[in-house]
Amino acid sequence: MTKEDLKIVFFGTPDFAVESLRAIVDNGFNVVAVVTATDKVAGRGHKVLCSPVKTFAMSRDIPVLQPEKLKDGEFIDALRSLEADLFVVIAFRMLPEAVWQMPPLGTFNLHASLLPKYRGAAPINRAVMNGETKTGVTTFFLSHEIDTGDIIDREEVEISDEDDAGSVHDRLMKVGAELTLKTINGIVDGNLATVSQSKMISEGMESCEAPKIFKDTCHIDWSWPALRIHNHVRGLSPYPGAWSELRSTTSAPTEFKILKTKLTDTECGEGIAGRVIIEKNRMFVCCGDNRLEILELQAAGKKRMSADAFLRGSRLVNPYFEK
Repeated sequence: MTKEDLKIVFFGTPDFAVESLRAIVDNGFNVVAVVTATDKVAGRGHKVLCSPVKTFAMSRDIPVLQPEKLKDGEFIDALRSLEADLFVVIAFRMLPEAVWQMPPLGTFNLHASLLPKYRGAAPINRAVMNGETKTGVTTFFLSHEIDTGDIIDREEVEISDEDDAGSVHDRLMKVGAELTLKTINGIVDGNLATVSQSKMISEGMESCEAPKIFKDTCHIDWSWPALRIHNHVRGLSPYPGAWSELRSTTSAPTEFKILKTKLTDTECGEGIAGRVIIEKNRMFVCCGDNRLEILELQAAGKKRMSADAFLRGSRLVNPYFEK
């Protein structure tokens, strides 16, 4: 089979998926349709918002399917009528078996971790939050349990001390597009050699979960060691953002997202966890061990700003973050 003969249906929604879709189309593969999330209505003007994948597909005249329910009979029939050979899934909902078993060459997914590590909805966030020094992307064929199918290929990416979830996301997005293309070419050439995740785990490879992020997940406990809080902040920046409530005797309690921090070697001593120390327009917070410097933060409903800019516009007396 040649790339021109291969008929692909692409499933995806956010920007992360667009990079791979663009690579597939630009390399001459025949994408007969994309499946993406339904449009949303937002704002006072009730503006209709399309997913990034839909926007890209429309710019390339690719048909778009937007089912509310993936088990809907009309959607299944429409999908079957495309007679696709391969389904590619990136950053999309869990597919029912009736869908992922449909194409003769199978359905593969691009996942933003080195499976079997970090299975689940938030692999990038969790890897950075846990202080990992490397992560990556994995392609695997779908099976009954989420993120457990046979692995096709993996590509490793380093996580530096300066990275946050946003920078890792952007790097994985580009590496993931290359791996997606490599995987499709391997399918066309018929030279794939998959390996089961169960076998990898039995041979000692670590497996763990990456559950969905909720607001409570993002809360900062200032009694944690500074390094743990620093990684927590990096792993949740720029979105959804680690948060805490700032209190002062001269101002009402205000919720802040803490978006960038810096480790220090200064111990807190007898300082109470959460106490804010201001020195020459620099903002430090006592943690479970050392001080942590706050570099960037964002009040609810306000723009992101440097700690220096925030302090110049504030008059705080005995400030502290709620533990």
